Amino acid sequence: MGIRARLALAGAATLVVGFAVAQLTGARWLGGLVLIVGAVVIGMLGWRFAGPLRTIASIAVFLVAFVLSHPLGHVIGTWPSVVVVSVLAGVLAFALLRPAAASRGQLTE
Repeated sequence: MGIRARLALAGAATLVVGFAVAQLTGARWLGGLVLIVGAVVIGMLGWRFAGPLRTIASIAVFLVAFVLSHPLGHVIGTWPSVVVVSVLAGVLAFALLRPAAASRGQLTE
């Protein structure tokens, strides 16, 4: 599995794990902390691999997915909502996180 797929999967997993932590502990701020840590790690690795613009766009996709999961949760349930937005965000992030110019000494797939 290449770094592109691992970054997309890590972003999707961050949404799921963040929600699970918030649910299991009852402390929403802990779930938020998981989301922040995940975004920072993905941002650092993605920046080197795909460049700043694509990385910021992919993190924005996960942020929008997080926000959309709340109203969607009222319609289809909380866990189904988290799973749906995580999968969709992961697919979009995979599409966005194309490698930047390898000639600039960045990470390669």
